[in-house]
Amino acid sequence: MNFQQLRSVREAVRCGFNLTEVANTLHTSQPGVSRQIRELEEELGIELFVRAGKRLTGLTEPGSHVMPIIENILQGSNNLRIAGQEFVAQQSGQLSIAATHSQARYALPPAIQEFRLQFPNVKLHLHQGSPRQVAEMLLTGEADVGIATEALAQYDDLIALPSYRWTHAVIAPHGHPLLDGPLTLARLAQHPLITYGTGYTGRSHIDEAFAEAKLVPRIVLSAMDADVIKTYVELGMGVGIVASIAYEAERDTSLTALDAGALFGINLTRLAVRRGAYLRAYVYAFIESFAPTLKRSIVEEALSGTAEASHYEI
Repeated sequence: MNFQQLRSVREAVRCGFNLTEVANTLHTSQPGVSRQIRELEEELGIELFVRAGKRLTGLTEPGSHVMPIIENILQGSNNLRIAGQEFVAQQSGQLSIAATHSQARYALPPAIQEFRLQFPNVKLHLHQGSPRQVAEMLLTGEADVGIATEALAQYDDLIALPSYRWTHAVIAPHGHPLLDGPLTLARLAQHPLITYGTGYTGRSHIDEAFAEAKLVPRIVLSAMDADVIKTYVELGMGVGIVASIAYEAERDTSLTALDAGALFGINLTRLAVRRGAYLRAYVYAFIESFAPTLKRSIVEEALSGTAEASHYEI
């Protein structure tokens, strides 16, 4: 039994049982992948995959039972490698962060700036994507830390810890009629609206609020980027609903913002890591820079499985 065999099996599942794709991922040949899988099956005395001719179509019952063990072995191997690097270079390495646009643009800069001062020899990689893409980057090991409001808590293989709470803001050009009078859902529904796309930055809370009030909002444009939303609000296309952190009075001089927390509720941004991952000391330092309540002891406790992530709700 060797790690190449285990990787071939794992990638076969990840690649939807397409051996050509597995071979490309592992930088080898398709016959080589098939051989690795067959040799492991012969050593274990079981068939891991259901086959239709030479094609793999799914996992057998024994294969489904064995897969978590294979994942744990490969994860342990990766952790061992990282642990060795930890002692060789305490202050250098790389940190890969995956975040949604709003987090990367508005929430992350102070933490990254502080981290760079502490660890100037650590290379930072910042990936942006939808909440589900952030989760996938964590699951595949492309990212060490993920930050998003949606999705992260829905994956059993991720530890998603609360970072901070925030509300939405309604933005409009100075002098807009909506700014005269109380801010209500009924008044908002009378205007064309520009806000986040489904699955981004608390959009579900916006939809739920209108639905509960039995109102149908006129959303004329949706985007994942608050800067895009603000641009079209400035052009007069409609009233914007953005995360409150996305409104910067010193920059957004042509817009007025109204707090909409009472209308759309409180949103919770989470920071996630892969369950069972080995985190180097500087990763814990970054986490605490971004979310001061997430001390190393708290993250280690969550990773060890001695407490559920929900135990740390803020």
